[in-house]
Amino acid sequence: MLSLWPAVALADSPAPTTTGDEVTVLEHAVAYATFPNKGKAVTPHAVLEVRTGAGDLVWRFDRDGKKPVQAIPASVAADMAGMMSHVVSEGTARRAALDGIPTAGKTGTTSAYRDAWFVGYTGNFTCAVWYGNDDYSPTNRMTGGSLPAQTWHDIMTVAHQGVEIKEIAGIGAGEKAPAAATAAAGAAKVADIKPGPPPVLTKRGADVLVRVEKLLDDAAKTLGRTSSAEPAKPVKPLSSSESIAFPDSFAAVAPAGTATPSPRKN
Repeated sequence: MLSLWPAVALADSPAPTTTGDEVTVLEHAVAYATFPNKGKAVTPHAVLEVRTGAGDLVWRFDRDGKKPVQAIPASVAADMAGMMSHVVSEGTARRAALDGIPTAGKTGTTSAYRDAWFVGYTGNFTCAVWYGNDDYSPTNRMTGGSLPAQTWHDIMTVAHQGVEIKEIAGIGAGEKAPAAATAAAGAAKVADIKPGPPPVLTKRGADVLVRVEKLLDDAAKTLGRTSSAEPAKPVKPLSSSESIAFPDSFAAVAPAGTATPSPRKN
């Protein structure tokens, strides 16, 4: 059986297996990013550029950062992508499959179900998901193909909204899944809600909310001043002998000149 694990340097470990030594989620993601990058190693970074207060560019990662290094031949990276694509299409990571987007990756489950992994990539992004307990206690028989693969799918579906989909060397372009109607004839049609980040509030909407908040604050201040200037008068409770007199007809207490509604005809 072939086990595919990232080529990460492990201290004092004879073989790169998941039980040999600890590997962080970031190290997994960086290692797997080599495959869709045609064998070139990537450098993880959080800053894209640095500018002065006047807006002048001081530093930019793609210009001044560390240049990619060819870690493995591009042909090997393509072969690995081709093999790992079958893990998603017909193997343990079927829950990670993205409709119309070429995807590859590998699930992983360590001894006693203590760790559950799925690390995968498209032509655009690489993402690593880990599930486990902080105290190193076993999970409830969780495997990498269950929640990790499903979580990876949900994250990457959002990440690819509005993005031009890129191919992966060794896989090619993705294929659209057949329509749901052919898969389940006669099933109830569910509303097509595209996943994605929540809509951004427009400037006009923000201004309206600020005005509404100011009006509420002014109303609260006015109410507070009125309450402090005019203390509330205590309400005299009604005794059991007192009663409230209600008119026999509301027409009898209606103001003069008010038209009395005609009786309704059924």
